[in-house]
Amino acid sequence: MSTGRILVVDDEPQIRRVLRTTLAAQGYEVFDAKTGEEALLAIRDQRFDLVLLDMNMPGMGGLAACRELRSGSEAAIIMLTVRDSESDKVIALDSGADDYITKPFGVPELLARIRAALRRLPVVSGQSEVLQLDGVEIDLAARRVRRGGKEVRLTPKEFDLLQYFVANSSVPIPHTKLLQAVWGPDYGDQVEYLRVFVNQLRKKIEPDPAHPRHLLTEPWVGYRFEP
Repeated sequence: MSTGRILVVDDEPQIRRVLRTTLAAQGYEVFDAKTGEEALLAIRDQRFDLVLLDMNMPGMGGLAACRELRSGSEAAIIMLTVRDSESDKVIALDSGADDYITKPFGVPELLARIRAALRRLPVVSGQSEVLQLDGVEIDLAARRVRRGGKEVRLTPKEFDLLQYFVANSSVPIPHTKLLQAVWGPDYGDQVEYLRVFVNQLRKKIEPDPAHPRHLLTEPWVGYRFEP
């Protein structure tokens, strides 16, 4: 039985070959594309659970491909790149990626990142499944957000983060606790992830993202959600 369907997008044949072999051995159903254009065609025709996307490719680059993929797909996206500065990570996450891994990487790290990207938070028992918030409707069971009657597309991790905030309303939540709850136990130090994802959520659910009323910053601690 397949553990999940993964699309590998990289212009280097050797990397595609190694990733296909490695991931197939872990039970994943693996497909590949050598350009961003090929990836867009593949994702229109098939459903994938996760996309491993190289940032630096000829033709349509990884960032442009990520933005296009995200506009029409709910698959988790992990960017692959040789660059490791914080600004590069922020750019990748801002483009719609759920995570970021630097080449060269080890197999255990890659598999851990894939598991973290694919993990989903269950709806807490007794938690209201639909929340109304200043004209925004959050349907936890269906993992859908609507604003003014129109659907607002959230990435998988954006929704997981929002769901965790809703489940812990009015409680200051430290950065480390948020990261480990949503991404997993290995993510306690990636505060830049939170900054990017909280900013994206504010743009999608706040009446005035520059002056948030619901996703509030707790100085020196983390964040607090006020419904």
